[in-house]
This record gives sequence, C-alpha cells and structure tokens, in this order.
Amino acid sequence: MRPQWDDLPGTVRHIVEQRIGQVLKAEPVTKGLMPGLAARLHVEDGGTVFLKTVSTTSPAASLYERERRAGTALPPGLPTPRLRWSSEVEGWIVLLHEYVDGRDADLSPGSPDVPLVLDTLVVLNEALTPCPGDVPDVAANIAMLQAKAARLLALPPEELPHRAMYETALDKLSPDALDGDTLLHYDLHSGNFRIDDGRPYVIDWAFAARGAAWIDAVILAPRFIEAGHTPEQTEALFAQVPAWRSAPADAVTALAALWTLFRLYKARFGPVEGRDFRARAAEAGRAWVHHRST
Repeated sequence: MRPQWDDLPGTVRHIVEQRIGQVLKAEPVTKGLMPGLAARLHVEDGGTVFLKTVSTTSPAASLYERERRAGTALPPGLPTPRLRWSSEVEGWIVLLHEYVDGRDADLSPGSPDVPLVLDTLVVLNEALTPCPGDVPDVAANIAMLQAKAARLLALPPEELPHRAMYETALDKLSPDALDGDTLLHYDLHSGNFRIDDGRPYVIDWAFAARGAAWIDAVILAPRFIEAGHTPEQTEALFAQVPAWRSAPADAVTALAALWTLFRLYKARFGPVEGRDFRARAAEAGRAWVHHRST
C-alpha cells in the first residue's frame, strides 16, 4: 500500500512545509505503478506543488535518485515541470516539482496532440545534446531489457511465438550504436506527456540516461502503433524527427525487439494489475518488429 502524506515522518512534512508553506490538502495521485507517494499538495497561498517521495530502503529509491539528478540538470525553458527542490530527509528521498494539470496525450490517428508530441521530441533531442547532467549510461537500461529477453528466450520454443524473428533482430544489435551524448527520457508514452491548455509537458524522468538521441524515438514509436497507427504510418510520422532519420536501421529493429520482449515478460510475470496493458503494448511492438523484419 502506498504511503499517504500523513504517513510521512513529521520531520519530512515539516521540512516540506518550510519550503512551500502550510499544506492544506494532499491529493494522492494513484496512477502508475511506481511505489512511493505521489501527491498534489494544495498550499496556503492558493498554489499547488507536486510531491514525489519514497523511502531510501525501497527498491525504487535508485529511480527517484535518478529523477532527482535529471531534474537538477534539465535546463530552464524546456517543456517539463521544473524541479523546485529535492533532498534526502529522515531516510526519504523528497522531490518537489511544479504541478502541471491537464490530461494524457492522445496519440491516435488524426489527434492534434500527435504533432505536438513529435515537435516536443525534437526540442528535447536538441536541447539535451550534449547531455547536461550526470546520469547513468543507457547501457544499464538496455541490460535490464536484455536480462528479461534472455529469460523469455530460455523458455521452450512453443512458449514464445515469433521467437526466430526476435532472435534475428537481436543478433544485429551493436552496443556501440546505443552510445551517444543526449540526455534521454527513456520512458516516453502518452501518460508521460501532459497536455495542458494546448501545450505538452514531459513528466517522470525516473529512467533518464545518457545515450544516442534516436533511442527516445524508438521507445515512443510503438506507442503510436498501440494508439491505432500502422507501423508504416508511424515510421512516416517519425521521419520528421532528425534523430530518427540518422538511426542505424539494425539497431532500431533490435531495440524494438528488446522493448517488445520486455513487455511480453511483464505481461506474463509482472504485477497482475499491469499485465493487460503490457500485453497490448507488446502486441504493438510485435507488429512493428514484424514490419521491419519483412
């Protein structure tokens, strides 16, 4: 069960209120699977702040620390909520962000959000190259995908449809192709784009990493397929992204395969509440890998 504002140690709540003023109401944000507390804090001056905090003993503590490092490094003016303050207090990692209202981006065909999202991707690529902060190399993120893919590929052949397609794609992955000097979000999807008054904002930098600029486009592309675009339509849309146009074709296919196998793994072995939406994501990824493999 996730902690609530009143569950935090008094020292933590006191220090937060020293920074932002008296908290009149803490409105939990329950969306998402990350442990820890996420809440919209309504404060005495009538403003709102977004609080994220987790115990340093949590398995997710390293992700909160990574988001803290990314938030500190993100330059001003980017379409992302500013990290107002962060610290470790009484065994809790505390992040205070600007609060962005709005809704998830609509990535479906014909949506006015589609060009906004793609334009934002280009802005991030350009503004975050060279990488402005001290975040892990993307190889650490990729290693997690590879570990889950290996678990699936070790299953009996009849338990993994399209096994040969994935193996062929993965055989062509060159680790050097992933190297780069861009600060990557690495978890772009409709829920991490907030559309507020016609403007997109990118939230949740917990998987931020340094790597090749094209990787964020590859992470995002299957979400367009999941939203109703064909693989051909998706690649035509992403052709307007300079980093996509310069991406090595074999590396794109290999990363798409790894991304899909990770979703398949989570759909099979992950938390029950997330299996259905991960299975839908995996099907979109499979369609894309098949398109690129034929």
